[in-house]
Amino acid sequence: MTTSPRSNWNYPTAVRFGAGRISELAEACKSVGMQAPLIVTDPFLAAQPMTKAALDQLISAGLKAAIFSDIKPNPVETNVYKGLEALKAGQHDGVVAFGGGSALDAGKVIAFMAGQTRPMWDFEDIGDWWTRADPKGIQPIVAVPTTAGTGSEVGRAGVITQEATHTKKVIFHPLMMPKIVICDPELTVGMPPHITAGTGLDALAHCIEAYCAPGYHPLADGIAVEGIRLVKEYLPRAYKDGKDIEARAQMMSAAAMGATAFQKGLGAIHALSHPTGALYDTHHGLTNAVFMPYVLVYNRKAIEERIARLAAYIGLEPSFQAFLDWVLQLRRDLGVPHTLEGLKVDSARFDEMSEMAPNDPTAGGNPVPITKESARKLFEDALAGRV
Repeated sequence: MTTSPRSNWNYPTAVRFGAGRISELAEACKSVGMQAPLIVTDPFLAAQPMTKAALDQLISAGLKAAIFSDIKPNPVETNVYKGLEALKAGQHDGVVAFGGGSALDAGKVIAFMAGQTRPMWDFEDIGDWWTRADPKGIQPIVAVPTTAGTGSEVGRAGVITQEATHTKKVIFHPLMMPKIVICDPELTVGMPPHITAGTGLDALAHCIEAYCAPGYHPLADGIAVEGIRLVKEYLPRAYKDGKDIEARAQMMSAAAMGATAFQKGLGAIHALSHPTGALYDTHHGLTNAVFMPYVLVYNRKAIEERIARLAAYIGLEPSFQAFLDWVLQLRRDLGVPHTLEGLKVDSARFDEMSEMAPNDPTAGGNPVPITKESARKLFEDALAGRV
């Protein structure tokens, strides 16, 4: 006798997608009740004309807006607490999370922590820890991505590094989901090629790991597969010509799709990448890209049939090897290092990293269990270039 699949599904937020839609930012803030929004962004973006234009738009609309930009590329707890100080000092009533994954994650956590009295780490994404939060004080969020990679704009969590342990931790609450997302591909036109590559391959990693994660979630699988197709078709175009607005738009879609799909789960690419980024401050998407082929090969026995179907859908020979070859060629075409040496990562901290990886919250979604020993071998393979 067969049984019916059983699962719970939650899918994300209201998205305003299209070129020029940043013009709707002030109206979006007002529609969710903000009168004094705080723009949370990074130091580089804070100095860019598009960020000043966003601030001017809010002020011209009668909103008491300001900018907070003390955010590291891999945000740390100090960034969040300084952001909270700015939020309270300016009597802000909401957050515009404006930027790449670091600003989006930090902005969401700042808005979440605005109403909490417990320490941030009490809300790590473990079991039902999110139920410890007081939902009444969580401020509304409008998210504006300026890269096409993390998809954090449609997520309910933020990744923050705990400075004492150099560990990346996921802070989660359902109400961290932005109320409105403005996806304007024109904001990504100025991204340099190496950032286009790193963020785009982050989106690819999200889609691949979601698709390969065990469990029954055909909605996530379908979104992940189409996201991978969009990366295949449009990431090389966006990398080659940063003004290709169609390619920029399609990659912005792929990024949101990856984060939507990974509600199903992530895996060892992220479980290896998180310790690496926490200890060496590497770019998250680029780090994912380096680990990608090594993890695919590690998982091959569990995912070969699924990857063959995926390969067929995106126009490759229907085989695991064809998909792996495509990933390797894409990395080469986009200038991604083949080994950890290209990220200036050596073996000095492999023991520590191998302890951290199996305990990362993403490790549980890997189709083949990750142990300290297997993590160590993956780190060694990624340093030596053994695929």
